[in-house]
Amino acid sequence: MSVQDTPYYHCICRCVRRAYLCGEDRVTGQNFDHRKAWMVERLTELVKVFAIDICAYAVMSNHYHLVVRIDEEKAGQWSDDEVIRRWRKLYQGPPMIQRYLAGATLDKKKGTP
Repeated sequence: MSVQDTPYYHCICRCVRRAYLCGEDRVTGQNFDHRKAWMVERLTELVKVFAIDICAYAVMSNHYHLVVRIDEEKAGQWSDDEVIRRWRKLYQGPPMIQRYLAGATLDKKKGTP
């Protein structure tokens, strides 16, 4: 991947084993259209966290497409602490990150690999 060559990427995610993301499952008769709103909400939140723009999207019955643009300039302005802060909006973080945020020293102890 080379953001310098192109900041635009077409991402696809597909369900497997006849699972349905949205629409009506012909086998069970269950309707999953409510998930489209969930997807749009989640994408809206992710754009706020990461340095990406959603250029286009399509949510189909068993897959979705995203065209994203990576904002390298924006991401380049973030400090390590800002990256951690944004990442923690989605994930708690491993113990090392929690110790770092608490101000602990992260140097290796003697005898540890």
